[in-house]
Amino acid sequence: MIEYRDEKRLPPEALEKLFLSIGWESGREPVLLSKALQNYGTVFTAWEEGELVGLIAAMDDGFLTAYVHYLLVRADRQSAGIGGVLLERLKARYASFHKIALIGEHPAKVFYERHGFEEEPNASPMYFFPQGR
Repeated sequence: MIEYRDEKRLPPEALEKLFLSIGWESGREPVLLSKALQNYGTVFTAWEEGELVGLIAAMDDGFLTAYVHYLLVRADRQSAGIGGVLLERLKARYASFHKIALIGEHPAKVFYERHGFEEEPNASPMYFFPQGR
């Protein structure tokens, strides 16, 4: 059974395991990641038998816009509905906001479209990497 929580203080070891399970580089800095998540507007997690199996985190301005920075589910638990539950909880949290923004990378784009997100035809995601790629 999956237990969903609204929490920002997460053990670095649990974050490392989750993020690296899907190859996300952030998992290589679990202590910094744990500290960073405490500054987000919202962090929802999913736990199964004491293991962190999913997480969604958003930054917001308090009134108009929330930015989903992380949505990830442990590799062996994907397609079990966990990401959808996390996303719907986040949408409910920010229901009074003007918009919720995210960058839906392929193939996750289809998942986000199923949950009501749509592409902005006049916008493109852009990045700057201070330390290079």
